[in-house]
Amino acid sequence: MSVTVADIMTANPIVVQPETPLSQAIQILAERRISGLPVVDPSGKLIGVISETDLMWQETGVKSPAFITILDSVIFLENPAKHEQELHKALGQTVGEVMTKKAIATVTADRPLREAAQLMHDRNVHRLPVVDADDQVVGILTRGDIIRHMAANQ
Repeated sequence: MSVTVADIMTANPIVVQPETPLSQAIQILAERRISGLPVVDPSGKLIGVISETDLMWQETGVKSPAFITILDSVIFLENPAKHEQELHKALGQTVGEVMTKKAIATVTADRPLREAAQLMHDRNVHRLPVVDADDQVVGILTRGDIIRHMAANQ
């Protein structure tokens, strides 16, 4: 019998909402020693994740994008939209201002663990929110969960 995501995921994970103060999310991550949290809307649907990577801008700040000026025109050598996004994350005060909103890889609890591990590897993600058919967060699967499962089965 094949091991499924449900067999090793953490059920009912801690979640935050976009209006959650960033300081509260940071406290949860530090106290629980976890690296990220699913972000849900008021109905519980997954809308993003907030991770240590998202929070690093708070500490490191943002460098100005490289540019040159020619005849009173500014030519950016890097995408100025990327700079604006980084600045927004560095100055954000709520989870919604800092979280990653773009296409989030998810998995359902009934999927084989091997598929979920492959998805994590292919997308280079550290965690996969586990959702039901209505996009409600029902669990979280981390690389650590997979490694602990491997160790227990050696």
